[in-house]
Amino acid sequence: MRFNLSEINELIRERRTIYPEQFSERKVHKEQIEVILNNAQWAPTHGNTQPWRFKVFSEYGRQKLSDHLGNSYLELVPEEDQVDLKLAKLITRPLKSSVVIAVCMERQPEETILEMEEIEAVACAIQNMHLTCTAYGLGGFWSTPKIIYTSQMNQFLEIGEKDKCLGLFYIGYPSIEWPKAHRKPLEYTTKWITQ
Repeated sequence: MRFNLSEINELIRERRTIYPEQFSERKVHKEQIEVILNNAQWAPTHGNTQPWRFKVFSEYGRQKLSDHLGNSYLELVPEEDQVDLKLAKLITRPLKSSVVIAVCMERQPEETILEMEEIEAVACAIQNMHLTCTAYGLGGFWSTPKIIYTSQMNQFLEIGEKDKCLGLFYIGYPSIEWPKAHRKPLEYTTKWITQ
């Protein structure tokens, strides 16, 4: 065996969503973020298009993101559908995080690879990010509020019209005990076809 499988199993099974409300004020170092992003780039990618693009919000950039999310919500969501708690989360979560990464998909100009496959590659990159956070003992939260799929978000992130923001990934040191979780047994989710 080339790697310690028991450690890899433990890393995968210990990955958790930890929300920004559960982060401490301890800062994540830039070098850690660079490792997280470098590992993201080793996700599988059909045709080696490497469609992931990252916009890293730290320091005052978090306030800029917070302002944009709050203003976009108020502008795009009809007043009768607005929920104070959702708005509050959009505004406060960037400020409670050490770093927020907007993870985007840059659409290949030739469009020879299906868009869905490019989206899947970026999702794999996000999993690599989350696993690296877990290895560091960092909390991670992949958030996908509806407003990130808008032209306003594309303009804010300075990405192309055919590109997509596929999530905001919040990172910080947890202020809570590492959460426990469970999954259904394999027999509930797997069918073996032998003939």
